[in-house]
Amino acid sequence: MAEEHPTRAYLLMLSGALAFATMGALSHLAGERCDWRLVAVARTSVAFILSATFARATGVRLVVLGPPILWMRSLAGSFGVLCAFYALTHLPISTALTLSNTTPVWVTLLAWPVLSQRPLSSVWLAIAVGIIGIALIQKPEAAGDKLAGLLALGNAVATAVAVLGLNRLGGVDARAVVTHFSGVSTVFTLAVLLLSGGGVSYAPLGEARVVFVLAGVGLAGTLGQLAMTRAFALGSPSKVSVVGLTQIVFAFLFDLLLWRRPFDALTVVGIILVAAPSGWLMLHNPLRRATPIHTTN
Repeated sequence: MAEEHPTRAYLLMLSGALAFATMGALSHLAGERCDWRLVAVARTSVAFILSATFARATGVRLVVLGPPILWMRSLAGSFGVLCAFYALTHLPISTALTLSNTTPVWVTLLAWPVLSQRPLSSVWLAIAVGIIGIALIQKPEAAGDKLAGLLALGNAVATAVAVLGLNRLGGVDARAVVTHFSGVSTVFTLAVLLLSGGGVSYAPLGEARVVFVLAGVGLAGTLGQLAMTRAFALGSPSKVSVVGLTQIVFAFLFDLLLWRRPFDALTVVGIILVAAPSGWLMLHNPLRRATPIHTTN
């Protein structure tokens, strides 16, 4: 795809990255007052209302059933949402978003069996560096946070599956894809809440501050999704994707400024070792063609 508006695309992606980092910060803040499953439901339901309204207002034909690939994208993304919000409410947001942004590693690995594209030696080296970074990030965490770290990686794998599905999905407007995903993930997260949330307290929902923060989670996530979708439409997807990694920087600043979190040297080095090869893999991704990649956060 030719970059007709590269500067605008980069600014939109930067805005989207800030929106997703803000969503992460608000999610962590909400998680201090209420169950993570309520945060996930807030994210998906607000996103569904906003995306459906936007799609209808712009004359987009919504898809209910759709092809199997669309359902694979939505179901994989819904699983990723659960993983993401457990991680965001139990880990520093910079750690959660760093691990969640290992998606390029998993896309590259999955492209081998799915697309028969075997990684080159340089790609294997980048993957190895990323895995070392993951190990360094996970090692300093307390034992109770290991599950959250693994689920953040689970979100990255789920997003990779969704990306592979999108790469083979044609003929469906991007806004309809986002709305379908938001609708499916709303049903998915509600089902998980009702089936596994017997001990969940709904009392925090009576606090205006909590409701405001939960609404902010959904709004920030939707704005980030729309900004990134538009950025992919205006610029080279592989180059624009790299700009999206700035959400890790924004999240790091939120952790430092809002929560005064101390970061030891191993964690900082780990974040760098994950972000750097992830950016490189985005530029050398087997799915570099002009196909928008919609995030599932």
